Amino acid sequence: MDVAALKARFSRAGDPVLDEVARLARAVQSAPASRESYPPRALVVGGIVRDALLGRETHDADVEVYGVPAAVLESLLDTLFPGRVNTVGRSFGIFKIALAGADLDVSLPRTESKSGTGHRGFEVTGDPYLRFEEAARRRDFSVNALAYDPLTAEVLDAHGGTADLEARILRAVDLRSFPDDPLRVWRAFQLAARLGFRVEAGTKRLLAEIVARGELAELSRERVTDELRKLLTAETPSAGLVLAKEVGALVATFPEIEALASTPQDPEWHPEGDVWTHTLMVVDAAAAVVGRNAWGLEDPEPTHVLLGALLHDVGKPATTERVLKDGRWRIVSPRHEAEGEAPARAVLDRLSFGEAAERGALAIVRWHLSPGALFYGLERGELDLRSYTNAVRKVLKRIHPVRWQVLLAACEADWRGRKLEAVASLPFDPGVRFAEAVSRERLDLEPARPLVLGRDVLALGVSPGPEVGRLIELVEAARDRGDIRERDEALDLLKRFVREK
Repeated sequence: MDVAALKARFSRAGDPVLDEVARLARAVQSAPASRESYPPRALVVGGIVRDALLGRETHDADVEVYGVPAAVLESLLDTLFPGRVNTVGRSFGIFKIALAGADLDVSLPRTESKSGTGHRGFEVTGDPYLRFEEAARRRDFSVNALAYDPLTAEVLDAHGGTADLEARILRAVDLRSFPDDPLRVWRAFQLAARLGFRVEAGTKRLLAEIVARGELAELSRERVTDELRKLLTAETPSAGLVLAKEVGALVATFPEIEALASTPQDPEWHPEGDVWTHTLMVVDAAAAVVGRNAWGLEDPEPTHVLLGALLHDVGKPATTERVLKDGRWRIVSPRHEAEGEAPARAVLDRLSFGEAAERGALAIVRWHLSPGALFYGLERGELDLRSYTNAVRKVLKRIHPVRWQVLLAACEADWRGRKLEAVASLPFDPGVRFAEAVSRERLDLEPARPLVLGRDVLALGVSPGPEVGRLIELVEAARDRGDIRERDEALDLLKRFVREK
């Protein structure tokens, strides 16, 4: 634990959020005390304190204000931040301040108690005179129950959070109230992945009990998606996924992914083991690939790559079989890319990543073998340069509007996510060759645009109707076979089709 880093973080000039936190803390300290034994005080709480102690950057901040009634606090905030105070949470003593590029949440210390199902099923009571120990008790993990006084540089720790930071442990603050919000199960997974922490034994048992009672079913898609997004963007996402499997959350929420663990692979190509083990390695490799960003991914494409990496082999459980080939039994999964679309959609339907992310993930599931297959076909002489280039164009057409860089980033992760010698350091030649073809022929300019359009067909005297689309499809089929490449060739072929019909 780096207290010096914490103090340096909060004393740094020029940070727009922390500058405002300091200004707020000074204003609160100057407010008249409504109770003589409870002087006004503003404390920074939650993840920003944890991350600063770990030497990690965090941009948003939460502040709890003690000793100031709600009405007085609202008036003070209106004076400090005119026109920027969101009072939607006023009844709970919660205010949001819109700052440049970040949010500042200001609240009274409060207690929460379960009163129903779902994330709204809580009774929240703001109490400016609540003791810090009790206010911190509502937090999920001890490392999130720390506070910092920006004026005195004091770290407040009522539940052993600093010791758990030192030990790199996630431990529930209160075993009785922790299960009130089952989202804390998914939060444990993403924090374990992002922080590299292990979950304390008693807390891990509690996670499993919450899952076994079926309480994850009350969580909304949006809340699970938020936590899964954080998990996938960790440096080592596999740590959170392993924990999810161990406590039963994976089979309870995403049985399509759980099934990977009972699906073997041929050891010649996958000496690491089953499909689950391979997927864990691929997700971690994807985190490294998007971190380097040699493919020029644009936000939010890294998340699409990671989601696709997680789902890329979900078609294998239904297609894997043992076959006798070349005198020995081999494990194969024919057509697992196509068969993976349905289970991948089933997983995505329980989440809310959005249409663009779903398109990207499904494109990866369906076409992740294509760059490698085309490369090795070219290397073996089964394809010449012209047919290879046309095949690359067809891949771009099929995945459109997903960019080819998304597919190649996931393919590289799939290639590197194996226990084969040197795959971690060798260049990903299938991707390099694919990218060269795209650049050389400018294949990505209009990948889904046909060579002939409806107006070209109509200009030849064809009446409007289904025949127009049929003729365009015939020309495109010839293009996909490699019979034609240029628009002039397509127009000549179209004229021939019209004469022959």
